[in-house]
Amino acid sequence: MRTRDCKIVATMGPASDPPERLAMLIEAGVDCFRLNFSHGGREDHARRMQTIRAAEEKAGAPVAVFADLQGPKIRVGMFADGHITLRYNDIVTIEASDEPGEGKLIRMPHPELVGSLEEGDVLKLDDGKMQLTVTERGRNQVKARVDYGGTLKNQKGVNVPTRRIPISALTAKDREDLAFALELGVDYIALSFVQHPEDVREARELIGARAGIISKIEKPSALQQIEEIVELSDAVMVARGDLGVELPPEQVPIAQRQIIRAARAAGKPVIVATHMLESMVDAPTPTRAEASDVATAVYQGADAVMLSAESAVGRHPQSAVAIMDRIIRAVEADEEYWSALPRDMTPPQATTADAIALSARHIADVIGCAALVAYTATGSSAIRVARERPRCGVIGLTPYVETARRLALVWGVRSVVTEDARNVEDMVAKADAAVRALGVAGPDDRVAIIAGIPFGRAGKTNTIRVLRLE
Repeated sequence: MRTRDCKIVATMGPASDPPERLAMLIEAGVDCFRLNFSHGGREDHARRMQTIRAAEEKAGAPVAVFADLQGPKIRVGMFADGHITLRYNDIVTIEASDEPGEGKLIRMPHPELVGSLEEGDVLKLDDGKMQLTVTERGRNQVKARVDYGGTLKNQKGVNVPTRRIPISALTAKDREDLAFALELGVDYIALSFVQHPEDVREARELIGARAGIISKIEKPSALQQIEEIVELSDAVMVARGDLGVELPPEQVPIAQRQIIRAARAAGKPVIVATHMLESMVDAPTPTRAEASDVATAVYQGADAVMLSAESAVGRHPQSAVAIMDRIIRAVEADEEYWSALPRDMTPPQATTADAIALSARHIADVIGCAALVAYTATGSSAIRVARERPRCGVIGLTPYVETARRLALVWGVRSVVTEDARNVEDMVAKADAAVRALGVAGPDDRVAIIAGIPFGRAGKTNTIRVLRLE
């Protein structure tokens, strides 16, 4: 059982598909796998899910899985010659149509986007390689100036950082993928291009309690309502790919800090993703800047850091996981890390559960507990304690494997599936057995236990017990 607190997410792909490779990734340190529904077919995702669950059983520890929906990717249409050339300061016309564009005419199959554009709006094309600024609003089209040009090819992506696009975060494809992912039994659904709290509410109506929701923050409009989006989500992701296209590069680190703070204040897991060890797609070692980037996310209190292409198509997926694991452990061995963590802790709410969680962390720190055990049915008790960042970490005891898997994404939580306690004596006995089996405590060590009495009722955490092992 790992003692590292910050978790590692790895994206599935051809490089991580073989069962023996996937088992090595779990052994190297992966806590959660991402199924990217922007690539691959349903057969691929079903096969990968089956491989993950087989490897999980062999490893003997819960592993989380989330389905990352593609979302409403806005693209230009086709061109008569397959491309057009945009030159600096040219004026081009943008209109909504499925017909091919040509010359200085760009057509897009997105009337909702074209209809929402106003003078001064900025459009970034092909991941920011080209940029236009709207100069004139017409009846069915707009005029735009080329700020920096290039060759614009068929169906390249469009980002509009200055405008909230009136479009749902769930496309028809996403809804079909969502239903399929829920059938597979994923633990979380990741929503792409969340712009507004209503996007999360819409997904919740479809998902219910069958999976947690991870809101991917990659639009500036989401930052304006980040607290409400976080509150409605089960976790959030700092998705720095599109966020880095829509924001100036100097603003991305600030946005990352803002999102992490909002998530920590709400006690929700937060993942930092994209380009973390990007050079390891080909190289066997990361750059110093990449190692520093991972370390910064850990110092800021992220619950998890994510590998994308590094584990999906990279040449060294196991090495990327192992190096990320080493970076996290190095940070968590630094005293400055532990002294800085309390700066972002928010005062507890006036609830019994928050008071118990805060008290448990104080007790564990003051008397040097080897472990803090949380009995939890839904996972909320373990998450509440983890928000307090106890140095000894949290052992989450739950009767439900679904809860154990979701907790695999939460900072510092090591979850164990066990029958619920029947009484106080049974509560102590099960906690004693769990910490010994995990190797986190032994004779003369003290363990703090939190639980709800009467047992078997979710959301009733009201008890702290300190156990000294014999």
